[in-house]
Amino acid sequence: MRIDRLLGLGVPSISFEFFPPKTEQGFASLYQTIDELRPHKPTYVSVTYGAGGSTRQKTVDLVSRIQHGLGIRSMAHLTCVGHTADEIGQILDQLWEARIRNVLALRGDPPGGQSQFVATEGGFSHANELTAFVRARHDFCIGVAGYPEGHPQCLNRIRDLEHLKHKVDAGANLVITQLFFDNADFYRWRDLARAMGIKAPLVAGIMPITNVAQIKRFVSMCGAKLPHNLLLRIEAVESSPEAVHAVGVEYAIHQCQDLLANGVDGLHFYTLNKSKATVEVCKALGARHVS
Repeated sequence: MRIDRLLGLGVPSISFEFFPPKTEQGFASLYQTIDELRPHKPTYVSVTYGAGGSTRQKTVDLVSRIQHGLGIRSMAHLTCVGHTADEIGQILDQLWEARIRNVLALRGDPPGGQSQFVATEGGFSHANELTAFVRARHDFCIGVAGYPEGHPQCLNRIRDLEHLKHKVDAGANLVITQLFFDNADFYRWRDLARAMGIKAPLVAGIMPITNVAQIKRFVSMCGAKLPHNLLLRIEAVESSPEAVHAVGVEYAIHQCQDLLANGVDGLHFYTLNKSKATVEVCKALGARHVS
């Protein structure tokens, strides 16, 4: 079923993001993670797409396995990087034939070693172009990315929201945000988005912190920021992985509780193919959500 038919009806969604592992052992670990998360009845899960389409077939195979073998609604990520329109069309046809009805349309990051995105000849330069192409190809539910703190390559938040509106106007049905840690940023962004006429459900991206060096690396790449009080707390216990995990999970629980209390359309957990922290957060929330 299309995800957009389940969202925006007054009951939040809960979803999890995975990536295709590189090894058989990695796949075994991922399926264990999915088994541990399954009792929380996610509305859907999404599967990422490697740089330059490097996991193209693994992504298609994994979303098919999760949806048809494990019975969990799935969304396939798709990027512009390294593909012509014809190649993307073939991927979309393959997903459609596999009865996958949900796609997350992304521009994608520049390949390693490049600072600026350069479109593939015969491909797309922007996510709104990819969104329009997907919309014309098949009747997918199309998700796109949103940036409560602004895209790292965008000059200001208003311009960034204008880009988001272009994606929604091109046919996007829902928006999943980049990870963030300050809910005030999300609320300001949501208010501005609604004022600009963006009516699509806005799903909040959540990543419980479990490793200090890792989260610092992530936020430096994606343009998010760590609130000062949170940074002080995790740095104070950086030498203890267990303490970092406890602080990160506690913060994520409070963050999600506040978002749910303020009418968020959904929570999307960036799991990094691990379940422990996300399971702990979901147990603590005990929230009713659409499944």
